[in-house]
Amino acid sequence: MGNWFRNFTARLGAGFRHFMQGRYGTDKLNTAILLAGVVACLLSMFLRLPLLNWLLTLFSYVCMGWAIFRMLSRNTYKRYEENRKYLRLLDQLKDKEHKYYACPRCRQTVRVPRGKGKISITCPKCKEKFIKKT
Repeated sequence: MGNWFRNFTARLGAGFRHFMQGRYGTDKLNTAILLAGVVACLLSMFLRLPLLNWLLTLFSYVCMGWAIFRMLSRNTYKRYEENRKYLRLLDQLKDKEHKYYACPRCRQTVRVPRGKGKISITCPKCKEKFIKKT
């Protein structure tokens, strides 16, 4: 009995690996999306307002569908860029010592120290000068 089951699970595992070949998989953004979906699902279970309950349930299904779409996507470059932008945003939110601005000409992100008042910022990429308050 154990031998056929081992063969079955080995074939099933090989089939799943073949199916996932070339697909993106999971990352930090997928984890955050799934966490938001699970939290919304749990909130909908405890709230007694029908409209809010329905909206939270719908939101949880959308989040979980979006996470599955990202995981099974073959457009790995686009999913990688989405995750990179998410991680950059998290870093910017955690950084309390600097402010981040986009260059008005080339949209390059420039990091400057906080608390310096109005300063002239020079873009390292295109050398455009602009003034911002830090």
